[in-house]
Amino acid sequence: MLVLTRKIGESITIGHEIKIIVLDIKGKQVKIGIDAPPYIPVHRLEVYKKIQEENMRAAKAEINLNNFIRKNGSGGNVANRN
Repeated sequence: MLVLTRKIGESITIGHEIKIIVLDIKGKQVKIGIDAPPYIPVHRLEVYKKIQEENMRAAKAEINLNNFIRKNGSGGNVANRN
């Protein structure tokens, strides 16, 4: 892990497209600004983890649906099948 020290108004870059700026420091909190292209997702870690969990649930639901379709066929009303 690279550890850097920055003051308010100073920044770092990641590659050619991402810039992180220290906007403010109050007590134990640091306010940062992130300038990144729209195709690069930027999330707080706790939000990212929830997105990943939801993606895993959706993938499992899709697998279950595919298994159901494979077992029961894909057309018509399944309730009327014997």
